[in-house]
Amino acid sequence: MSNQIRIIGGEWRSRQISFDDAPGLRPTPARVRETLFNWLQTDILSSRCLDLYAGSGALGLEAASRGARQVVQVENNPTSCQNLRQNIARLAASQVKVVQQDVDKFLSSPAQTFDLVFLDPPFGQNLIAQTCQLLETNGWLADYAKIYLESERNQPITDLPPNWRVLKAKTAGDVSYSLLQKQSDTFAATNSLK
Repeated sequence: MSNQIRIIGGEWRSRQISFDDAPGLRPTPARVRETLFNWLQTDILSSRCLDLYAGSGALGLEAASRGARQVVQVENNPTSCQNLRQNIARLAASQVKVVQQDVDKFLSSPAQTFDLVFLDPPFGQNLIAQTCQLLETNGWLADYAKIYLESERNQPITDLPPNWRVLKAKTAGDVSYSLLQKQSDTFAATNSLK
């Protein structure tokens, strides 16, 4: 069964994208996306974005609609990847690329740096801490990159890299979401002394 969600802003505002039901797939709700992209409004234009556990593709396509220069969507579900490619073709979103691969395998390959990372893994699998460590240690983040995390409301996020700082955090229903920023190495060293 095909489901649809609407892009909120930018070039493709009000355009529908479709996705199929898949295990663990829960598109980020419209009001959460609206809040997130209000937080990021000065960061999106010409940015390089990495959309991990892309699912419906809502976050990456929203970023592309709002002027991101490059969006890489990583998803391991073949049906979801097919839907992502169909949505990209319908929107003529040439700046968006889909990689069908497990996220941990992708993050263990040679890195390129990104300005923004969207991290919204399936709930109940404790994937956030491991994924964040791979992003940091394997060199995927540009200096002062921003990272969006979405998780279960009752699941505290722990074991984040020490040089990441929470900029914003909110909850909506069963979802907890936050925006973090990678700081300089001197920030991490200073914080580890406290």
